[in-house]
Amino acid sequence: MSRIITNVNSLVAQRMLSQHNLSLNKSLERLSTGLAINRGADDPAGLIVSERLRSEKAALTAAIGNAERADHVVNIAEGGLQEISSLLLEVQALIGESANDAGLTAEEKAANQLQVNSILQTIDRISDSTTFQGAKLLNGAYDFTVSAQASTVDDFEIRGAKLGHGNFRTVNVSVTASAQHGGLFLSAGRRHFDLVDPLSTFTIEIEGAKGSREFSFASGTDLTTAIDSINAFKATTGVSATVSSTGIVLKSTDFGSAAFVAVDVINDAGQTGAVLTLSSRDENTASPGSATAFASVTNKIKDSGQDVRAIVNGIHAKSVGKTVSINTDFLDLSIDLSDTGATARTEITAFHITGGGAQFNLGPSVNITNQMSLGVQNVATRHLGRTVDAGAAYLLDDLGTGKSLNLEDGDLENAQKVVDKAISQISTLRGRLGAFQTHVIGTTIRSLGVTL
Repeated sequence: MSRIITNVNSLVAQRMLSQHNLSLNKSLERLSTGLAINRGADDPAGLIVSERLRSEKAALTAAIGNAERADHVVNIAEGGLQEISSLLLEVQALIGESANDAGLTAEEKAANQLQVNSILQTIDRISDSTTFQGAKLLNGAYDFTVSAQASTVDDFEIRGAKLGHGNFRTVNVSVTASAQHGGLFLSAGRRHFDLVDPLSTFTIEIEGAKGSREFSFASGTDLTTAIDSINAFKATTGVSATVSSTGIVLKSTDFGSAAFVAVDVINDAGQTGAVLTLSSRDENTASPGSATAFASVTNKIKDSGQDVRAIVNGIHAKSVGKTVSINTDFLDLSIDLSDTGATARTEITAFHITGGGAQFNLGPSVNITNQMSLGVQNVATRHLGRTVDAGAAYLLDDLGTGKSLNLEDGDLENAQKVVDKAISQISTLRGRLGAFQTHVIGTTIRSLGVTL
C-alpha cells in the first residue's frame, strides 16, 4: 500500500510567506508611489473616485495658473495706461498755459507745441509697444471687432462680450423714448425788442448746466443780435439760442435730464411777450398754456431735458443723454447714439460683434460660464478723446503741429475738451481693469485655492 508523506507545517509556512510577500509588495508599492490605490484591483470603486478627483485637481491647478497669468497681463496693460494718464495731465497743463495769450511769446507757444508733439508720439509708442510675451495689449488687438455699424450710432465701447461658438452677436437697440434738450421759448411778438421805456433795458438771466449769465438788450435790438450775444457764452452757460419767427428758442447744448435751461426776467422794461416751455413730445414746439408774461416772471422758469430710453438686446438700458449702456454676464457695452438715432422712437440694428476681445478661461471647465472676455480699446492718439463740436469731430491726434487743435494758433477750447475726454477714457479703462483684477481674478484664485 502506497503512502504520501506531506509536511503540513511546511506548506502552511509557504502559504503564509507568500501572503506576507504579497502584502509587503503592496505596502512597498504604496510607500513608493504615495498612493493608496495604484490599480483597479486595489479598490475598484475607490479608483473611479480617485481618478475623477485627480482630473478635477489637474483642471483646478490649470485654472489657478490661468488666473495668475491673466493677472500678469492686466498688470502690464495697466502699467502702460498709467504712463499715458500722466502724459495726458502734462498736455492738459500745457493747454492751460498756452491759453494765456498775452503773457506768452510765440517762441514759448512753439516750445509747448514741441512738448505736445513729443507726448503724442510717446503715447502712440506705448500703445504699440506694451506687450505680454509678444501679444500687444493696447493697440486694439484685444478690442472687439464689429461690422455693419448703423449710421445712427456715433460711437460705442464694448467692455465685454461672450459670443459662444459662433463668435457672432447682433446688438439691437429699441428706442422707447427720445432724448431731449432742456428748452424755453422767449416770445417777443416781433423780430426786435420794443421797450415801453426806451431808456431802460430788457434784462434777463439765463442759466444752464454749466453756469449762468445776465444779458441786457436795449430797445430796437434785433433778435439776431441777441442770439449772437447769448451764443457767445454758450460754453459758459451750456445754453444755445436760435431765432424762431418772432422769438428766441433757448436750448441746452446737451441732451439729457442733467441738462436744463432756466430764465429769470430781471427787468422787463415794458417789453411785451412771454416765456414758454417746450413741448415734452416735440422740443421744437412751444407747449400750449405754458406762457408766463415777462412782467409776471418772479422766479426762474426752468425746463430740463430728457435721457433717451432704450432696450438693448431685451435688457432695459441705463441711459445718460444720448448714451445707452447695459452690463450683463454676456454683454457689457455702451452706445452713443446720433441726434437722429436718439430723438426718434425706432428699432436700430446697431452693429454685429464678430469676434475679438481678450478671452480668459478662469474655471476648471472649458465652457462659456467660466470664460471671461475683456475688451481693451486702442489707446493710440487717433482713437482717444473723440469730441464733436458744431458737427466737426476732433481726436487727440488733432493737437499735433499744423492741425486744428494745435497750441500755437488752434482751437484751445476744443483741445481742452478732447484732452478731458481722453483722460476720462484712460481712467475709466484703468478702473475697469482694476475691478477685473480685484473682483474677478483675485476672487477666482482664492476660491479655486480653497477647492483645490
